[in-house]
Amino acid sequence: MRKKIVAGNWKMNTLPAEGVELAQGVVAKSAEVCDCVNFIVCPPFTHLAQVAEALKGSKVELGAQNCAAEAKGAYTGEVAASMIAALGCKYVILGHSERRQYYGETSETLNKKMEQAYANGLTPIYCVGENLDEREAGNHFAVCKAQIEEVVFNLTEEQFKNLVIAYEPVWAIGTGKTATAEQAQEIHAYIREVLAAKFGELAAECPILYGGSCKPSNAAEIFAKEDVDGGLIGGAALKAEDFIAIGKGFMA
Repeated sequence: MRKKIVAGNWKMNTLPAEGVELAQGVVAKSAEVCDCVNFIVCPPFTHLAQVAEALKGSKVELGAQNCAAEAKGAYTGEVAASMIAALGCKYVILGHSERRQYYGETSETLNKKMEQAYANGLTPIYCVGENLDEREAGNHFAVCKAQIEEVVFNLTEEQFKNLVIAYEPVWAIGTGKTATAEQAQEIHAYIREVLAAKFGELAAECPILYGGSCKPSNAAEIFAKEDVDGGLIGGAALKAEDFIAIGKGFMA
């Protein structure tokens, strides 16, 4: 049975006090959802420690939005995987479409970041997905396949057992276009096929999250699909009520 995961990517939102309040709200309401659903919150670096304290004793886990490609050294402004692990993070988002688009992250960089994540006991949430031009050109399968082969295929079987994939239809985020539950299932099933080519039966155990404007209103329909194991949530993760309501999509 694959893990059911609802992960909140807060992006560059919330000040420390706001983040603590949001985390407390998620903890308080998480009791309304089946224990089979794993909630993760990923605040900005600035208040990971305070949010970690707010999550203590709860079933809600902590993740970071990124980590450095190097272990330590003269890398001004970077945050090492060891640093976020020391603050209580269990997860780290890597390869998010915004990191690829705005900061030029490449597969070469992401291989180093994956290595750092595993060296420090973190579970990567590795993001893949195509933009609008790639989708309209019919290249969405090829783009996702390349992003997996160039990074995930470099993992050992033991590392792969501790990996979460998040599919981001970049073309459906903030564009007014919407991916259907059927489109989500189609690409998730394809991603699992690609993973199986390298890791065989282990691919059936890898959680694949949907990261395209998942909301309380569409979560149940999307999560009902066979190869969709949860969501990587953006805007809706900034309200505890909405975030928890998405988790309830598994119970519908």
